Order: sequence, then structure tokens, then C-alpha cells
Amino acid sequence: MAHGGGRRAVCAAGLAARHWPVLDAGADRLAVADRGWLLMAGVPATLAWASSALAQQGAVREVLPAGRLVTAQFAASAASHLLPAGLDAGAVNLRFLMRCGLPRARAATALAVKSTAGAAARAVPVAVFAVLCPGVPRLPSVGAGKLLAAGALVAAVLAAAVVVTRTRLRRWLADAVADVRAVHASPPRTAALWGGGSLTFAALHTGVVIAVVRALDVPLSAGAVALACLAASSAAVLLPTPGGLGSLDAALAWALTAAGAPGSAGVSAVLGYRLLTVWIPLVPGLLVLAVMVRRKAL
Repeated sequence: MAHGGGRRAVCAAGLAARHWPVLDAGADRLAVADRGWLLMAGVPATLAWASSALAQQGAVREVLPAGRLVTAQFAASAASHLLPAGLDAGAVNLRFLMRCGLPRARAATALAVKSTAGAAARAVPVAVFAVLCPGVPRLPSVGAGKLLAAGALVAAVLAAAVVVTRTRLRRWLADAVADVRAVHASPPRTAALWGGGSLTFAALHTGVVIAVVRALDVPLSAGAVALACLAASSAAVLLPTPGGLGSLDAALAWALTAAGAPGSAGVSAVLGYRLLTVWIPLVPGLLVLAVMVRRKAL
């Protein structure tokens, strides 16, 4: 686990070397992009951390310290892209919630609720845009046999877990259901979790991609770009990697290209999106993480 960050860096370097001509062309195109649109793309990229904090607040009954909550999301974002798996975004948020007084089980439930809401917030707009924007790229179909096999595997794992940890699992599920009900019994919490948090977070990241595409002067409609972005982020969940690095990049580049963007423009858009959401905030985020650990806020 301690060498997880190094392995990720090696894998990223290998992929970059393999596709260097395409990346080089994409970087050249991004270098001459419209600076005004790129600066505008930085606005939703920055607001996304506050949106993530709002979603996390909506997933718990307790009132969390707002300033530290936003700071924790900023630090967690940096952790998810560089640090080993044991210190990634989930671990950072888990430790933050526990420092705020939540037991480990309830903190884990809050993270699961937030993640589920985030996945749904991406899936629902995909279905809406697919209807409103016919002809835009669709995700490749998966054979029924593969779906059945995957379902059987998941069912077998869950059945084994129930047999092995039956009593403990029942207690945890009962506590989790009680937490979920309590959160959704409060309209402000529900609005924070689903509207102000999860849906807004997906919309803000989509806005970053749209602004970057505009900066590159790619002739794609905002609806087509939004569907490509949301579909790519949903598909990337099927091949989870740290912060979506690799899987999301490939899916987003493919989706933009399938929507009609030139290959180099699709790569440029991904590079611009990652520059604004990952690489520029990375060092400040790691510094904030170190300060929070030192002050025992995590």
C-alpha cells in the first residue's frame, strides 16, 4: 500500500509514453486556447469543493464545521490523485467525520450515502440528455451473459458476507437504514445531499469541460458535451482508478471524439479539465492535507 502512489505514477508515465504523439498534439492545441474561457472554467472547478462539502453535510445528521469541511474536501481531492490507497479521499473524509465525533460505522455510512447520491446525480442527467440530444454518443453495450455473470458474482459475494458476518451485518444495516431515514426526513439535509451537493457537483464538473471545449473552439453543443462528460464519468466507475485517472481520461476523450470533436481536440479538452481540477490544485491540496494532519483535524 505504501508504494501505491509510485505504481500509479509509473502506470501514468507508461500510458503517456505510449500515446505521446496524441498527447503532444493535444497539449499544443491547449496552449493556444482562449484564455478567457479557461479562466471561466476555473470558477466551477473551484466551486466544486464547496459543493462536495455540501453533499457531505447532507449525508449526516450532525452539523459539521463548515470551514473545516470545505478544507477537508480540498485536501481529499489531492489525496485521491497522488497518495497511496490507504490515504486516499475516502480515508481522508472518514477520518474527518470521525474527528467530528461520528463513530466509524456511521462515518462509513455517510460516505456511502454521498457516493450513491453522486452516482445517481450523474446517471439521471445522462438519461435526460440522451432523450433531449439524440445522436450523441452512447456507451458501448455489454452482453447479457457478462451482466448475468457479474450479477451472479456479486450475489455470491454478498451471500458469503451474510453467512460469515450475519449478526454484525444486520446491526450495521439497521444503523445505516436509520441514518439514511433520518437524513431524508430533514428537507434541508435532503436538499443539500441531492440538489445543492451531488447534482450541483456533477453540473460544476460538466461546466468545466464545456468551458474548456469552448476555449478550444470545438464546434460541439453544450448538451452534447454535457452528455459526453456525464456518460464518461459514469462509465469510469466501472473501471475504478485513483481519482478516475486513466479510466475517466480515456472515457471522456472517447466520448468527446464520438460526439464529433477531432481526436486532438478531445485530448486537449481532457488535459485542460485535468489541469484545472487536478494538477493546479494538487500541491496546495497536499499542503492543506499536511496541515490538517499536523493539527489533528484528520
